[in-house]
Amino acid sequence: MSSVEEFHAWDVHESGPADAAKSVLLLPGGLCSTAFYDDLTAAPALASAPVRLVAATVPGYAGTPAPLDLGLENYAALAGALAAKKGCDVVVGHSIGANIALEMAAGGHFTGPLVLLSPTFSRPDEAKFLAIADRLGRLPGIGALIWSALVWTAPRAMASSLPPARREALVAELKKNDAAFCRRATRQYYAYLDRHGSLVPRLRESGVPAWVVRGDRDEIGLTDAERAGLEAAPDVTLVEVPDAGHLVMVDQPARVAELVAQVTLG
Repeated sequence: MSSVEEFHAWDVHESGPADAAKSVLLLPGGLCSTAFYDDLTAAPALASAPVRLVAATVPGYAGTPAPLDLGLENYAALAGALAAKKGCDVVVGHSIGANIALEMAAGGHFTGPLVLLSPTFSRPDEAKFLAIADRLGRLPGIGALIWSALVWTAPRAMASSLPPARREALVAELKKNDAAFCRRATRQYYAYLDRHGSLVPRLRESGVPAWVVRGDRDEIGLTDAERAGLEAAPDVTLVEVPDAGHLVMVDQPARVAELVAQVTLG
C-alpha cells in the first residue's frame, strides 16, 4: 500500500460555504501551521466569496504527525491526494508549501492553477543560515543540539517580523515544532533542490497556470536567470507585493486574498 493511501493525519481547517462551487487548498510554509493563513481567509475578497478554503499544515510541521517519507515528491503526492479528496480547484502554497505545490503540478498530481507565495527555485536562493544548519546538522554528536537550538530560537527571531496583533498567536504555533523532524525534513528539502538545480524549467514544463508572488523585501532570493525564465514562460505571472517580506500573506493578506479570489473565480 502506498504512503498516499496510508497517510490520513492531515491537520485541516476549512472555512467558507460548504457547498461552494470552487475550493482552494492552502499549504503553509516550513515551521508554520494553518494559523498563518487566518488573516488571508478572513480578508474581504475571500471571506465574502463563494469559495471553500481548505488550509492544511504540511505534515510534520507545528507539531503535526509526519509521514514516513519526507521527500518533496512524496509530500506532493500526499497533497495531490488531499486536493482530490477535497475537490480543490486551486492550490496556494507558501515557502516550502509553494515548492510542494510546484511539485504537485510537475509530478502530475494536480493540473489546476497555482499561487506560489515565495517559493525557492534553487539552493542559492535559500536563506544562508538554513544551509549552514543543514551542514552542521549532519555532524555526529552536535547535529541534534544545533537543530534544537535553532528551533528554540526561531520563534523569537521571527517575532519582530510578525504583525503585533498576531504575534503572540503565531509565535505559539512556531514553538510547536520538533527539532528532530525539522532536521530530517530540511535534509530532504535540500536533496530535492540539488536533484533539479533550478526548478524554473520544472514549473514551466508542467504547463499549469502559475502566479509567483513575492514581497518587495522578500528574504528568499531570485536570480536574474530565474526571473528571466519565469518572465518568458507563457503560463507564469510574476507578482510583487509592496511592503511585504517572506510572510507575504501575513504582511499583506488583503492583497494576496484579492489575487487568490481573482485566480479562483476569474
